[in-house]
Amino acid sequence: MISELAEIKFILDDRLSKYNRSDFIDSDPISIPHRFSRKEDIEIAGFLSATISWGQRKSIIKNANRLMDLLDRSPYDFVVNAEESDFKVVSKFVHRTFNGDDCLFFLQALKNIYKNHQGLESIFATGFQNSGNIFGSLAHFRQTFLSIPHPQHATKHLSDVTKNSSAKRLNMFLRWMVRQDASEVDFGLWKNIPTSALMLPLDVHTGDVARAYNLLTRKQNDWKAVEEITAVLRQFDPNDPIKYDFSLFGIGAFEDKKSL
Repeated sequence: MISELAEIKFILDDRLSKYNRSDFIDSDPISIPHRFSRKEDIEIAGFLSATISWGQRKSIIKNANRLMDLLDRSPYDFVVNAEESDFKVVSKFVHRTFNGDDCLFFLQALKNIYKNHQGLESIFATGFQNSGNIFGSLAHFRQTFLSIPHPQHATKHLSDVTKNSSAKRLNMFLRWMVRQDASEVDFGLWKNIPTSALMLPLDVHTGDVARAYNLLTRKQNDWKAVEEITAVLRQFDPNDPIKYDFSLFGIGAFEDKKSL
């Protein structure tokens, strides 16, 4: 088993150098927050882009760009300073099942977070510090985000780890904010959550590849599966296990699965 894991680690390390590169940015939703330099703009652009990150990547990027246009290309200033009448500009925004009402609530919730809770980093960091893990961080964030009046429909776009959701998009957002390495794909903006604590953004691609390599036995892509695969990745690199998200996703999305 040790030799098999060592062989798989060699493959994943090889693909890491192929996919964890700056030229990966333009074709990925992470390109949206990369268009900003202010910390709060990066956070909000990243969070909103991650929120709508399902479906075709081109469509995600197109719609995320459209949303940034609606926010006057200044997402933090818009969120913090906009009046209720200004928020209505997003009423016609749609990305798949994420509609204008959902978007309006998300902006209002972000305003509450930045006005009353010291911002996104503070919410995630507080949840992590209170629990010592990302599960607690994500649960605390969801509770705070939904602490203002909200349409029930909007809750489906905010993963609930207490109900065993894999929270792929939120884990991806945390990877963007927390990780940092020489490739400069991820931002490394947040210092109060250690990279070693991050959990894999588990999706169809990463799940399929992980199972093909016998790194994951659980059939469902849920939180239990996230814990299982992340524990294995920590054997490969306890300090930065989620760097292998690039490898698993790249193999699953861009390579012939028959070779697995």
